[in-house]
Formats: sequence, C-alpha cells, structure tokens
Amino acid sequence: MIVYEGNKRTFLDDVSNGLMVRKIEEMFDKLGIRKEQQAEMNSWKNSLPRMGNIISDNRIDDNVGIAVEFQIPFTSKRVDFMVAGKNDDSDNVVVIELKQWETCQATSRDNVVTAYTGGANRDVAHPSQQAYSYAKLIQNFNESIEEENIDMIPCAYLHNYEEKNRSQICHPKYDEIIKLAPVFLMEDGKDLKDFLVKYVSKPSNKKLFEIIDHGKLKPSKSLQSAVGSILNGNDEFELVDEQLVAYSTILKLVQNSINCDEKHTVIVKGGPGTGKSVIAINLLTKILNNGYSCCYVTKNSAPRAAFSQSLVKGKYSLSYLKGLFKGSGSFTETPNNTFDCIITDEAHRLNEKSGLFSNKGENQVKEIIKSSKISVFFIDEDQVVTTKDIGSVSEIKAWAKLLGSKVHQNESLELKSQFRCNGSDGYLAFLDDVLEIRQTANYNFFDLDYDIQIFDDPNEMKEALRKTNINNKSRMIAGYCYPWNSQKDKTQYDIFLENDFKAQWNFSTDGFAIDPNSFEQVGCIHSTQGLEFDYVGIIVGLDLRYENGHVITDRLKRAKSDASIKGLKNNEELGDRIIRNTYKTLLSRGQKGCFIYCEDKKLSLYLKNRLSKALELKDSLVN
Repeated sequence: MIVYEGNKRTFLDDVSNGLMVRKIEEMFDKLGIRKEQQAEMNSWKNSLPRMGNIISDNRIDDNVGIAVEFQIPFTSKRVDFMVAGKNDDSDNVVVIELKQWETCQATSRDNVVTAYTGGANRDVAHPSQQAYSYAKLIQNFNESIEEENIDMIPCAYLHNYEEKNRSQICHPKYDEIIKLAPVFLMEDGKDLKDFLVKYVSKPSNKKLFEIIDHGKLKPSKSLQSAVGSILNGNDEFELVDEQLVAYSTILKLVQNSINCDEKHTVIVKGGPGTGKSVIAINLLTKILNNGYSCCYVTKNSAPRAAFSQSLVKGKYSLSYLKGLFKGSGSFTETPNNTFDCIITDEAHRLNEKSGLFSNKGENQVKEIIKSSKISVFFIDEDQVVTTKDIGSVSEIKAWAKLLGSKVHQNESLELKSQFRCNGSDGYLAFLDDVLEIRQTANYNFFDLDYDIQIFDDPNEMKEALRKTNINNKSRMIAGYCYPWNSQKDKTQYDIFLENDFKAQWNFSTDGFAIDPNSFEQVGCIHSTQGLEFDYVGIIVGLDLRYENGHVITDRLKRAKSDASIKGLKNNEELGDRIIRNTYKTLLSRGQKGCFIYCEDKKLSLYLKNRLSKALELKDSLVN
C-alpha cells in the first residue's frame, strides 16, 4: 500500500507549504501502519525537501508520479520514495532508498556496512543492496509489473553523506551492488537528477502506481516448494536488511574460521515469519558450494520431510538427502568436529535425550556443538510447545562455554521484520495480547489487509478455506485436543464437531504440507511448525477458553495421546505456556489469511469483539 501519492507538482507544493509530514502521518493512521514516531518524522522532514530539490529539475515533467512510503506486499518493509514515468524506451519506476547518514564504515562482509542509525552504530545492509532487494521484492510479488513491461530501477540517496567518507560507502567490494543500484551522496545532486531524467523524465500513459499497489500478485512462494531451486543456486527469496546481515555475518565467520583450530557457536533470534528457515537453507547451499561439510537439522520431522520430498524427484538421491537434512538426535555418537558446520533450525525444539524412547545421548544442544566446528542455532523461545523442549539461549551458551566454543550473539543476529501474515507485525502483537502471552501496544489494532475471519460453523470454515486452496497451500490445523483413532484404523474419524463436522488427523506428518490429498485432513503443531501456507483454518479446542474476562488454558482437555504436556507434574505455568505458544504458532502459519473456529463459544465471541473493535478503529481513522 502507498501512503502518499501524487505527481511532481502536487508533491513540490506540499513540500513548500510544509504539509508533507502531516499528510503522511494522517495516512499512516488511516492505513493502520505502525511508524517509529519521532525518528521517522524527522527523517521525512529532512529527506523529503531534499528530494523536492532533486525532482524540481525542469527536465522532469510536472505530471511524473511521486509516491512516498510504499509497503511491499506480504512484508513489513517499506520503500522510502518512488518516481514513476517513462523515457523513450520503457515505463519505469525508480525506487529510492533515502538515508540521513553522514558516514559509515565498510566491513569484510558482503554488502554489509556499519553505520550510526537508531541511536547506535549498527551493522546494516548497504543502501544499494537495500534498494535493490526492495525493487526485486516488488517484482517478485507483482505479476502485473512483468505483464505491463514496467522496469523497477533501484538507487540510494544519502543526502547528508560527506564526500571525505566516500571511500567507505563506495569501497570496491561494493562495486557489484552499486552497479545494480547506484548510490548518490551529498554532492551528487546533479548526478541523481541526470539519473532520474534518464528513466522518468516523462509521464507514463499507464497508471504505474496503481499497477504496483493493486496489480495481480503472483502466487506466494513457500520454502518447502522452493528449496530444490535454492540448492541449485537460484535466488528464490531475496534476503533483505537484517536477514542479509545475519546471513553475511555467519558466512564470513565460516569462511574465516573453518580452517582454524577453534569452535564457534552462533545464535540467531527471530519470531514467526522473520525468515529463519530461508536464511538457514541459503546458508546450507552456500557452505556446501564452497566445499565444506554441512547439514541442516530440525527436531520436527515435517520440514525435513517436506524439503526432502520436493527434492527427491530431481537429481538428489534419498541417501544424500538423509545426510543433508537430519533429525536433532542424529549426533549422539558423532565424533568431535565431524562437520564443518551444523545449522539447527527451530532450536527451541531441541531435547535432552534422543531416540524413540528418550534413552540415547546426553543433551542435543551439547551433541550438535560437539559434532561441528561451527554450530548455528536459529531460535524463537516463544515457540516452545512441549515439555521436552529445552532449547534456549541460556542452554546453548552454557554448553558452548563448557565445550570451548566461542558464542556469537548480538544485534546483527536478530531478525525482527515480518514476512508472513501479510507482513503485519501488528497481527503478531495482536495475537500476543489476545492470547495473554504479553500485553502489547497493538491490543486493539493491526493491518486488516491480513484476512482473518471467525466462523461459527466448522463446515463453513472448511469450505471457505477450500476456495483459497488454489495452489495446494491451504490447510486445516487444530490444537491437540482429539484422540487419534485413525492412526490404527484409517476408516475411523478423530475430530467430531458441531453440525456433523468430522475429520481425520493427518495420516502422514511428513507429507501433510505438500500432499494434495491432505486438504481433507487436519494437521497439528507437529506437522506444521517450521512450515507456512497461504491460508490456514485453525480449530481451537477446549484447551483454550474464555472465562471471567480472561483467556484461560486447560491441559486436561488435551488428548490423552498428546505427549507434548507429559511430565508436567505440578508445573502448571509450563503447561499454560505450551498451550498459548502452540496456538500462537498455529495462528501465524498463514501468509495471506487465517480462518478460526473455536469450540468454546465465549472465546469465539471474545475474538469477534476484538476484531470488531479493530475494524471500528480503522473505520474511524479512515473517515
């Protein structure tokens, strides 16, 4: 969505009359987009007049389009500034990343610099890389851009950047990305004007911003369907901002340390949809291509199986894939430093003991660190969903120290931006507040472009979900509150709800996410954690209810076959945390939407009221 849109003349008028900041703020409120308050306001005040000076060039027609703050579909990322027009050859949209930096420091990592931003020196993506990745994201999501032959032209403008520091931002190691997305500094105003004149001096006959903002979106990619292409060296997912920083940081560590007689442990933190698995698979590919031994590890078999099944049809043998994608209990007898690198995804799901009967090994965290020169852990402690889950930052640090492995955990290794739930950070904050995991500022409002609906009838939810299952990317998922009768007898049903709804649990945990026949079945946390879908239909069982003004949990309503809460004894707090985390995980699996049916009618009514308040608030802001 575009926050501010006009042409060159209206933009210059708004800038000269001091109206820009107020207009942008008003539109942020109307569209329900969160902003960074004073810092962001200051950036608009400082940067937009500078852009006004640039586009005032009389070689640029007054009717060329101007857009400020465009939120890229399915992400929480926003483009600072766009100019839309044409030259003699094509229709073009110039994507401009604006920075107020005065200096920066080059680093040894690919397309990463250190700059003073957000009140501190931070490792961030090079502005040219940022502009390029944003332009590619827009192209990758919008089918109409290709159909209409529109070219996205990225660049960066650092209007406060001092000439004496040019050698850092324009260091030769950044030559490749700067060729793709030129960077313009304080004294490069004429060059930037010439750049815009080259591509957008004339108005287009097409409504370019309407095509970008409302064009036909391409089918969303899921990692489970794209992993084969990634392993073949294709860039299926554009790594952006902190994703790129984390990736480059880890890769550089591997390159520098792999031949040294020392151990390293890297901890990457990130919530649902922040790209942990995408980074992990890209790292796996790059490290393997560099000739080092590496494997991808998860406790949960579902993502491993989904990745393997999508690959076994190609050039990869089953035995090779088993060596590439391993379970977390695979290292109980592995000699020290057998692998150059072990990448562990969903590290919060690691257990102490391994094996079917939990009778092997000592501690999976210890065994992974011991078995590799460099161990990488991707973790979200808010996704702990069983009593056996012991993966935590403190656990990893403790074993790393004991085994003499240097720990790397810092801000450069934290993922914050949302690439699921239509990019709505507010939706995840909303879930935290609704589920009473933590109180958040977004307790009444989030970006309602994310399709969330509450159903009174489970049959209606299923049929609505079926209509979204165009690309085999929609699934029903439930809390583990129902016995597994069909495990031994495939003619039996497991889930019985009102209005004669009945369904079976998924027959195969391994194939649920990609088997086209599994839509009729219902998945659980174990067959869906670590995976994503276009739409999910969530059946909330009676283990989550609304009573006396609060959302409560009840572990006694879980199925007797549910091993995730076994061994609780008197630890009711852990049981409560597991149930809330489970539903948050399930409710955040959908990229485009989430449909919900609650067995507890009071909980259903509560959720409807919360959504209604959000709609009322948005309507009041828009009107």
